[in-house]
Amino acid sequence: MEENNKIIVGVDEAGRGPVLGPLVMVALAVKGENVKKLEWMGVKDSKLLSSSVREEMFDQIREIVEDFRIEVIEPDAIDLSLKEEESNLNWLEAETSARLVSELNPDRIILDCPSINIPAYRDYFANKLSAAIKDKAELIVEHKADLNYIVVAAASVIAKVIRDRQIDKIKNDLKIDFGSGYMSDKKTQDFLEKYHDKYPELFRRRWKSYTNVLEKKKQSRLGDF
Repeated sequence: MEENNKIIVGVDEAGRGPVLGPLVMVALAVKGENVKKLEWMGVKDSKLLSSSVREEMFDQIREIVEDFRIEVIEPDAIDLSLKEEESNLNWLEAETSARLVSELNPDRIILDCPSINIPAYRDYFANKLSAAIKDKAELIVEHKADLNYIVVAAASVIAKVIRDRQIDKIKNDLKIDFGSGYMSDKKTQDFLEKYHDKYPELFRRRWKSYTNVLEKKKQSRLGDF
């Protein structure tokens, strides 16, 4: 098949590491001939773009892609993946990615690999694909694919915008600014400390930062005696 007619699917996520809020996974299908349009727009890894530029690109990217799939994974589903012996966050990402990709009929699949073990992740992902896609599609699995492949970078922009919108909605509903949801953020630290038991559904309760706060609270109660 001519390169221009190939359907290239890039997969990326936003919100893998924070203690608060969802993980957003996105698969974008782009025709080979339209990859240049993403370059002309200045698409790059979402971390290298400002919030306002990402918002501006969001609709432009959606106009260029052939199709897309989005999954918003809430904290309780993330906790469940860490609770089950046969699962972890990497496998949850691989399973979700394979499900999204299998609906897009790609000729080439490019994944940003979250695992240090690329061959194991690649095999796990490939085994979750539909048989037809597995036989047909070329599979590229790499670290930093969001920096090296523009279709993955575009997926990272869409994922980041959707996660940011989800976080803004939670803030507006609560009328509390808890920052980014990452523990490097002082506002997030304070919010976790103060509200972990009032809004437990917002947090990834199997995250070390969350269990540390619970432990600290238990110890202070014991200190009352």
